[in-house]
Amino acid sequence: MFVSGEATILHADLDAFYASVEQRDHPWLRGRPVVVGGGVVLAASYEAKAFGIKTAMSGRAARALCPGVIDVPPRMEAYARASKDVFAVFDRTTPLVEGISIDEAFLDVAGVRRIAGEPVDVAARLRREVAAEVGLPITVGVARTKFLAKVASGVAKPDGLLLVPPDGELAFLHPLPVERLWGVGKVTAATLHAHGLRRVADVARESESDLVALLGRATGRHLHALANGHDPRPVQGRRRRSMGAQHALGRGPHSFDAVDATLQLLVEKVCRRMRRAHRLGRTVVLRLRFADYTRVTRSHTLDGATARTDLIDRAARDLLESALPLIADRGLTLIGIAVTNLDGEGTEQLELPFDAVVPPSAGSHLVATHRPVDRHALDAVLDDVHGRFGSGALTSATLLGRDHRPGVPLLPD
Repeated sequence: MFVSGEATILHADLDAFYASVEQRDHPWLRGRPVVVGGGVVLAASYEAKAFGIKTAMSGRAARALCPGVIDVPPRMEAYARASKDVFAVFDRTTPLVEGISIDEAFLDVAGVRRIAGEPVDVAARLRREVAAEVGLPITVGVARTKFLAKVASGVAKPDGLLLVPPDGELAFLHPLPVERLWGVGKVTAATLHAHGLRRVADVARESESDLVALLGRATGRHLHALANGHDPRPVQGRRRRSMGAQHALGRGPHSFDAVDATLQLLVEKVCRRMRRAHRLGRTVVLRLRFADYTRVTRSHTLDGATARTDLIDRAARDLLESALPLIADRGLTLIGIAVTNLDGEGTEQLELPFDAVVPPSAGSHLVATHRPVDRHALDAVLDDVHGRFGSGALTSATLLGRDHRPGVPLLPD
């Protein structure tokens, strides 16, 4: 088979990310079966996976498979910091980085070959730097296409490196089970198995028209292309279109004041991040998860793009109030806030009038001479104070007494 192009795409995937961060930060957990979560497994160490424990499994089922499993609560701040540190290594490696999630990304290293060496050498160096600087294991697949690079990293796990040479793509791909094809879940796999298609080679031998008849137009054409090694999608380094934060509240009743205070902390965190990144957003999105694991989102689009804490906080609180009937009926376990439709700072529309003064109250003999608070200047001062002394150094009265340190619950027990 003739193949154009070279294997210059990397798929870098952190191994058992949440669990690996816990084992990094708590040495006594290393080498032991660890799950992150509470009622539901969010992540499992490879020692836990050896017992058959999987993500999204209930905690009870995990303990039944491994009575000695160690359950640790999630620390989203720690995982976010680790992800940021790893992506800093990615960005240093090549300007073409396409993040897919908090713990994985595609990198195109074709443009750095002359100064950085062969792609497989770049991948090996990236793994060493992530291990040395962040203390986490990472697996990298190297191939000509994004799909093959992702499959390669999956085969190489854990803590491995695998190159798929262009002249050996089908020899590598065809013996694999159909579940390795991107987009094949349980339902599609069951359909393929029912028709005797268990290996990628079986799918590749089918005509596109037969796969379309079996699976539908989109899925049939997609799997026919992948099974034959075709994936023209480039690595697209793009700016983030949203910024957000969330916090798990845990089960049990939560007062509106406590939930409102948590929301305020999340808004302040997101707005600080937006200003640091010189980004403005137009749409505020509230995300809620309930005791029955259902989720609800509410959104509001502002008149103009902004990173002002007061405007985004006001919109978020309005959304929260609109969702109060749902919260009362179903029990809130997680709250999150995001700002989407992000643009650069130059897109912000200034407000009029610029020189308004605060009028005196009715019946007052005082002369109004002071201007309204400049919210942009106030946010800048607060950002500077928080950057120097921590997010709890200066706060609003409603948040007094609440812990602002990373990793500490926003809601006290």
